[in-house]
Amino acid sequence: MPYANIEVRPLNPAIGAVVEGVDLNLELDDDTCRDIRRAMLDHHVIFLPGQRIGPAEQLAFARRFGEVEPPHPVFDVVPEAPEVTVIEQDGTAASLYNDVWHTDVTFREKPAMATVLHCRTAPETGGGDTLWASLHSAYEALSPKVRDMIEDMTATHDYYMSFGESVLAGRGGIEKLARDIVALPPREHPVVRTHPETGRKGLFVNRTFTKHINGLGYVERDHILRMLCEVAEHPNHQVRWTWRPYDLAMWDNRCTLHIATSNFTSPRRMHRITLLGDKPCH
Repeated sequence: MPYANIEVRPLNPAIGAVVEGVDLNLELDDDTCRDIRRAMLDHHVIFLPGQRIGPAEQLAFARRFGEVEPPHPVFDVVPEAPEVTVIEQDGTAASLYNDVWHTDVTFREKPAMATVLHCRTAPETGGGDTLWASLHSAYEALSPKVRDMIEDMTATHDYYMSFGESVLAGRGGIEKLARDIVALPPREHPVVRTHPETGRKGLFVNRTFTKHINGLGYVERDHILRMLCEVAEHPNHQVRWTWRPYDLAMWDNRCTLHIATSNFTSPRRMHRITLLGDKPCH
């Protein structure tokens, strides 16, 4: 079905589309927002190039699609808009992170529904691309026997896996980590998640936060988790975006993985907003 208020250009059959005909400096009407949401559901990640907006406009746009999550427990935030997280690296090896496939904040009981990312500074010499993978496409690529095997499995997702060492090394050290672990204990989610809006099934595991699959022996759980991650990260399920300043991406966090490449040596600064989600269900 065509979109009435926007132009949508798919980037490949599995995932990704460019949305044109939208200026986020202007107030969007309800019909346009419905089209944008449908484009995200259809293509999992959408790109709105050249949106010359500030944090207030990004926040206003994000709020048209859901409730904004509280400030991130680890990263810096924009002082005048604390719901906007700052993802910033100066290009040195010590500053690089996010170069492992992940789905945002799956260590929460209710992981983010969607993420809105705005490029403020792109590396001067290129690099710093972001890739996304469709967890629907990955699940559908599995053989029927593997799909049957994992259908009712659950996995534990843990904040400490990704952020433990960096929090210990930062301000507050062990005291902050202890508070975070109490506030963000490990959570159990289904390995196969049914999307609450589209009804499509998809994998719901990632290398960054998924600690192990439950109810299996050590060898079994490690090998099955590694196999599922490798399937999800296959190029057949991916789209790649090379950032330019003011590009904006919005993705469905319920059915995607993403990774930021670390192949750059000059500053990269992004503003990120995440929207509250619901508890994943089989």
